[in-house]
Amino acid sequence: MPNEMPKEESALGDLTVLDLCDEKGHLVGKLLGEMGARVIKIEPPEGDSARDVAPFRADVRDRSQSLYFWAFNTAKEGITLNLEDPRGRDLLRKLAAGADVLLESFDPGRLDSLALGYADLSAVNPSLVMTSITAFGQDGPYRDYKTSDLVAMAMGGVMYSCGYDDLPGSPPIRPSGWHGYNIGAHYATLGTLAALSWRDVSGEGQHVDASIHEACSCTTEAAMPTYIYQKELVHRQTGRHHGVQPTPKTLCPTSDGKLINVFAVFTSLNQWLSLVTWMDSKGMAEDLMDEHYRNMARMRVRAGPEVDHAFEVVRRFIAAHPAEEIYRGAQGRKFPWGIIRAPEDTLEDPHFAEDRGFFAQVEHPELGETHTYAGRPYIANATPWRTFRSPLLGEHNRSVYGNDLGLSSEEIARLTSDGVI
Repeated sequence: MPNEMPKEESALGDLTVLDLCDEKGHLVGKLLGEMGARVIKIEPPEGDSARDVAPFRADVRDRSQSLYFWAFNTAKEGITLNLEDPRGRDLLRKLAAGADVLLESFDPGRLDSLALGYADLSAVNPSLVMTSITAFGQDGPYRDYKTSDLVAMAMGGVMYSCGYDDLPGSPPIRPSGWHGYNIGAHYATLGTLAALSWRDVSGEGQHVDASIHEACSCTTEAAMPTYIYQKELVHRQTGRHHGVQPTPKTLCPTSDGKLINVFAVFTSLNQWLSLVTWMDSKGMAEDLMDEHYRNMARMRVRAGPEVDHAFEVVRRFIAAHPAEEIYRGAQGRKFPWGIIRAPEDTLEDPHFAEDRGFFAQVEHPELGETHTYAGRPYIANATPWRTFRSPLLGEHNRSVYGNDLGLSSEEIARLTSDGVI
């Protein structure tokens, strides 16, 4: 097994997970694998569709070198299996008999039609946790509707809150980076872990029905409760939270051409005094030392002409200084301000790269190369995080079918030539 660690040293080291997900859910298997589970990614013989997603290493189209596939399929073994063939379906049942979790993102009813649904597989393995990740869930009038990451963002309500308020008539904007699918996958991971916890108590597996649409709807911040309880709609605002009432612009340019996101100005008197004293030391507080603004800070005023004026003075102060000075100075005074960073800025930040050791150096022995990956999202002192590169197509066919299912080399060769694996 690649990069194996002792089971007692990993959070999920005693689990075997079968991962049949496409782009909608492959993050779930990655997260479980990096928590220590043995994750076996099962692809059709022609390979997962995610292998066709750009960008590619060295900008050369090669299905074994999709950087997108690499990023979302670390910490997995990989096998191929044709579920259209009865022999392939039988092999999956045998694998499921020895598994703890099965992850899938087929259209609702697809696995049932192949006699591979939860009822079928739980009859073979009553302790199996099966997590199904779909656009709109396993039932209801939308269950057969098609989706994409864009549809998930739009239908889930997230996209409505993203866009600009300083461009009249501008439309909603979709956040990039596969946010919709990733939101659904994170909620599916939580549901899977909860089902495993229940199994530890009851001994029973269960079917986790994870709807990407519903997961996205859970992340609309104030939009949904504002409408439910106040019957008001929030409005998009450039670079900041949506709101029922307009709030001051928070993106402030600096003297070196960067941007600082400014937040929490009138949250308390102490913080306000800290800010204006800093500005006054640079000769740029203007009239903000007046008692009137102290009273506004005491009352935590969030909108109005005086707030707009105060923000304009703060913006002028920020514009006269480089981003790093403002960022460090604000954080030193307990203000939650930050630089709007490009990805390469984070890569070069010693806090992440050196002190926290966030980035992982992942070996690709087939290329004789090591590549930098986004690494651990948490540090657990008793159950270390681990990762290793995504599998090549069918890389572990021989070990899984041979060692796990006891097939001979001749049987594996015959199934391969017949297009079953």
